[in-house]
Amino acid sequence: MPEQSSSRIFTGTRVLGYVSTHVPFVARYIKRRGETLLCTSVGKWFHTYGCNNFRLLTVSGVHPGHITCMSGDNFHVYSASENNIYAWKRGCELNHVYKGHNAPVHILLPFANHLISVDKDNILKVFDIKNESEFLELNFDKKQFKITTLCHPPTYLNKILLGSQQGQLQLWNVRTSKLVYTFSNWNSPVKVLEPAPAVDVVAVALANGKIYLHNLRYDQTVVDFSHEWGKVSCLSFRLDGAPMMVTGSTAGHIVMWDLEEKRVLSQVKSAHSSEIAGLQCLMSEPLMVTNSEDNSLKLWIFDMPDGGARLLRFRGGLSLPPTLVQHCEPTGEYLLAAGSDKSLQIMNTVTEVLNKSMGKASYDRKKAKKKKRWQVDQYALPPIEKLSSCMQRDKQWDSIASLHAGIALATTWSYHRTCMGDHKLKPKGLEKGTKATCLIVTHCGNFVIIGYSNGSVHKFNMQSGIHRGDYGANNIPAHKGAVRGVETDLCNQRVITAGADDTLKFWYFKAATTPYYVMRLEETVSITKCHRESGLLALANEDFSITLVDIDTTTVVRKFEGHTNIINDIDFDSQSRWLISTSMDCTVCTWDIPSAQLVDIFSVERPCTSLSISPTGDFLATTHVGELGVFLWANRLLYEKVFLKPIDRLSIDVPVLRLPTTAPEKPDIDDIGVLDIGDELEYKSPEQISEELITLSNQSTSKWLNLLQLDIVKKKNKPKTSLTIPKSAPFFLPTIPSLQLEFDLDKERNNNSDTKLLIPDALSTLTAFGKKLVGCNSDDGYRECIDKFKTLAPAAIEVEVTSMAPDAGGSIEVMNQFLIMLNTMLTTNRDFELAQAYLGLFLKTHTKIISENEDLRNTLTSVEETITQAWLKLENQLLYNICVVKTLKDM
Repeated sequence: MPEQSSSRIFTGTRVLGYVSTHVPFVARYIKRRGETLLCTSVGKWFHTYGCNNFRLLTVSGVHPGHITCMSGDNFHVYSASENNIYAWKRGCELNHVYKGHNAPVHILLPFANHLISVDKDNILKVFDIKNESEFLELNFDKKQFKITTLCHPPTYLNKILLGSQQGQLQLWNVRTSKLVYTFSNWNSPVKVLEPAPAVDVVAVALANGKIYLHNLRYDQTVVDFSHEWGKVSCLSFRLDGAPMMVTGSTAGHIVMWDLEEKRVLSQVKSAHSSEIAGLQCLMSEPLMVTNSEDNSLKLWIFDMPDGGARLLRFRGGLSLPPTLVQHCEPTGEYLLAAGSDKSLQIMNTVTEVLNKSMGKASYDRKKAKKKKRWQVDQYALPPIEKLSSCMQRDKQWDSIASLHAGIALATTWSYHRTCMGDHKLKPKGLEKGTKATCLIVTHCGNFVIIGYSNGSVHKFNMQSGIHRGDYGANNIPAHKGAVRGVETDLCNQRVITAGADDTLKFWYFKAATTPYYVMRLEETVSITKCHRESGLLALANEDFSITLVDIDTTTVVRKFEGHTNIINDIDFDSQSRWLISTSMDCTVCTWDIPSAQLVDIFSVERPCTSLSISPTGDFLATTHVGELGVFLWANRLLYEKVFLKPIDRLSIDVPVLRLPTTAPEKPDIDDIGVLDIGDELEYKSPEQISEELITLSNQSTSKWLNLLQLDIVKKKNKPKTSLTIPKSAPFFLPTIPSLQLEFDLDKERNNNSDTKLLIPDALSTLTAFGKKLVGCNSDDGYRECIDKFKTLAPAAIEVEVTSMAPDAGGSIEVMNQFLIMLNTMLTTNRDFELAQAYLGLFLKTHTKIISENEDLRNTLTSVEETITQAWLKLENQLLYNICVVKTLKDM
């Protein structure tokens, strides 16, 4: 069997939910846009957001490795990946590549026409931005001075300030490569250096929590602060006139300091759930932007009464890798995603502006609302493990039910209100230590059925949260072991439960005492999935096989074997033709149900933990181990003709596909800019694709459609008042009667002819077009006459055709030449509708003359044969297409 190089069905499209990493963001004010742009790293690429509405504007190309640091100026965004530095224009166009480091770069600083960088080997390099050449290199001993941060003090020409792990500061002149001054040692690593709005003053944040405002000119400390909310990770000053310093900590808190009164002004606790990576106050605005490793980007405004900041805009995703994804609407545009961060997210597959967070589940939602942000986690429930939803009654009551890890409590959520519901579902008298293992919301959205680890199955009402009974009789649980799956049919007539006791039981929805059928299974079930429309139930077994059961006939109809590790998730497509499964062996398999064959398989870098195919069948959504995003794979069968053949799992090399990114696949970053293709030529459509095809002209219908009714058109357009003609004109130039003003230069061209026969113009009564037509003796000559005729207006065309008659100044020869010209148009299959219109006008005008002249009749016979062949060809093609369309409609 030939080797498979890619997936036959799915191709990577993009990833949802990535916003920020531990790399500080870059803020750039674009004067032309009048807006500040924010660039955040999301792994191997970075996003650019507009500060006005936090809309995603551009996505950069993929870097060879993860981005380690970023910076920017008015012209470029600089990103470091592995040992190289890349300069991007407009956030997506690679402009420069700077090479020379032998270790990963972790500090970048644009410095006028130069770029300063520091790598992990403690080597400082200065590059010329335009030439990409290395301007300066400084080597520092890690034991004596290990660089941790740097900045450029304003008004200090050609000088930069370096902070070290040893607690020292050094001022260097990069132009002369000389050490200017060494400042006193604070005996603690320097974490942040930030120039203050005051001249000569720089803020120095140390690892021991101390913050110093130090005057560089006099080497004196102006004021010092003690930070007690974790180590300082970032620092900024307000640039709108307020004397305030803002610090971010490793614990996620933000502290505002009053520099005049030298005290804490306000604070925002738990502004982020992890260390604040970047913090910057915007120029001349009471705004502040922060980003964090918790995958969020936030815009704050200083409008609180105590001078504190309020959250104005927010862009974020899951802070920990999701383990569950599910489509929740018939349109397939929205996804539900849950993970280890205990929250539930709504993601839109079209635009991430519509993404919403439903928050974290809590034991007592009312108490959690009254508490502060940093106290909410003490009420939070464990992470969500199972989800089930039905949007039939979403506007009336809760439509989503969820199970949490390690507990028996089930919670409800409202998709319409995008928040947690009021109901906590838990049956009374449940044994201690019992936990919920599976659930399903009925197709009508009125009930939720939950299975537990002790084998019991309980039914609850979604509207009221009231317990509506259990399945089993005389306190005997439905199964002897844990319930592994519970499903319902389309009409709420049957409930199917699968247990660890290797049984599959079928119950009537209302009569819940005893099952009406029990099926013994050969393997233990781990996951169940039911396609209600077709009545097919898929069982993922612990022996890595998949069993397909028809719930109407209660028989096993298919069995699929091919996975080599634990099956994580399974799902049906909307037509129940495919069953898609994923396993810890990193493979995603597509099984064709009618033929019971494996038709597609591909492997990914990291195991897929959950998958869901959209109701419309256009996208497959997956989550993966260690990845924060939800990945979308497009269905190629919707836009390509793909023939699916059975695959032998043992004899094929499974292709390994890269996970999708937020942008379409681009060439490797090392190859960008090497190939120069020059200016791209504008595509010009040919006049005729093939000589065998009948081609219409590109003329407007007004130039040929009403040629036979020109007398009626002239009568309607007759002016009410007569035209006034000037008595005399100083001069005139001959023009062509057309819709556009064009001068007739044919007379000047004819004067340059090489003929020796002189014919006075006064003796010729033919028009300029008639003279040109008489002189034609080849197809090229007729084509020139056709092109000239196409430039004339309808009235001018009528005048030319009428003037061909002998009594109007024409001749039989010019009439015969005109018929030959029409025959040429029909023979070449070009300008088909023009030829028909011109022929109709010619026959209407000269019918009597044609009937009296034998030469004209013979030429007209040839034209008639050509027209007949053209119409037969056109008629055959039209009838063929009509038959094909009618056949497809009847299928």
